[in-house]
Amino acid sequence: MDAIKKFFDKKKSDAKFKMAGQGHSLSHTDQREGSSKKSHGYNVPQHRQVPTQDVRKAGAAALARFENTAKKTEVNWSLQAIKAQARREMEAEKKAMEQLNLNEATEPQGPKEIELEGLPMLAVQGVFFHCPLIGPEVAKYDEIKRQIREFLYSQMEEDKGISSCLIIHTCNKNKEKVGVCVETLCKYIENIVSNPMEEKFRKIRQSNKAYTERIQPIEGTREFLSAAGFVEQELPFNDTTDKFWVFPEESMGDIEQLEHLRDALVSAEPLRPQLDRSVTVLLPAKAASHMHLPPEFFNLTQEELRREVQDRATAVERSQMLMTKAMRERVEIKEMRKYRFSLIRVRFPDGLILQGTFGVHEKFEEVVKFVRENLVNDWRPFFLNLSGGGRVSEEEQSLVELRLVPAVMFNFEWDSSVQDPNLDDSVYLKSNTLMLLQDQDPQH
Repeated sequence: MDAIKKFFDKKKSDAKFKMAGQGHSLSHTDQREGSSKKSHGYNVPQHRQVPTQDVRKAGAAALARFENTAKKTEVNWSLQAIKAQARREMEAEKKAMEQLNLNEATEPQGPKEIELEGLPMLAVQGVFFHCPLIGPEVAKYDEIKRQIREFLYSQMEEDKGISSCLIIHTCNKNKEKVGVCVETLCKYIENIVSNPMEEKFRKIRQSNKAYTERIQPIEGTREFLSAAGFVEQELPFNDTTDKFWVFPEESMGDIEQLEHLRDALVSAEPLRPQLDRSVTVLLPAKAASHMHLPPEFFNLTQEELRREVQDRATAVERSQMLMTKAMRERVEIKEMRKYRFSLIRVRFPDGLILQGTFGVHEKFEEVVKFVRENLVNDWRPFFLNLSGGGRVSEEEQSLVELRLVPAVMFNFEWDSSVQDPNLDDSVYLKSNTLMLLQDQDPQH
């Protein structure tokens, strides 16, 4: 157990060092704080709709109101972010209008082909993952899983024993077969430790049924046996020869190391890609126009999703049927199983919206933790009020149990019982979180 912990501690330290990036002098303003949360490389360029004259006038009026109400003596990060975003949007709209007029003058009239992939109305461009042990990069699940596998094999020269233990637990899908494999490998080691003078316990025939069924199909077992001190040999067997794993007699002095490796194998946990929150800060208009969820949020295939849409009329008829409470709950639970992820949005009184992605089986306390991590005054108690009224009090329950899937909007509210005259109640999000608002600008 200690060996596994030391391995993880060292690798996490290495990963944090890599995340630090290039050094800077003390007099240089450090911009790295918010950079790790910025674009993950999978953003799809978004095409803006050209606004009407009325919309542009409303935007200019809103900007004027913000400028008139801004405080002169303090820096309101939320307000400054909104003003900067409004200016960028107005400039982008002006350019879009000029480009539209140019295109209308030069392009022939007729039907236009529309690119449907990466539609801008998607609330999030996909579901992404990361692994803190290998670095800050985020990517799709299969890509991070591939990177984890490559990382574990790259550590073979440094610590073959620990790496092989982690490969056995991480790179094999069938948990039951992995459990049987671990149990069998431990039995091999325990036989040697308990019977050091018995030569038969120091040999494992590779054509043996137990070996071919329990050990051989599992990735990482050859590396584990080699790290434990076993060597492959061709030995006589039944009038012929066969391949064996042999624990040499001269290695019997390393019995204690053998026991440590057995303990590490038992205590090792699989390395899994961790869901990235894909933290985003949205303006109200942006949130309203980005409503649809990508296919990764659903357990259904594309064809099943189309069928769902076609069956809406049937669903409405079914909802009008008289059903008992138990029947309604069963139908609701069945509906909840369609979703894999939930999009959580938290609307602050200044209009900004904090958005993050969660697994449906994560507890609500993870949502509270997520919000707190992005607050300037993260020690202050607060409430997350449902848009329809009410608050969630069962923080130990999962999002799917609380019916907070596939998407939900909360309204943020400071706990009024905690008062401090030195605090500005209109300041909410950290400056590095507010910097993510810039990523919504298609011009950057």
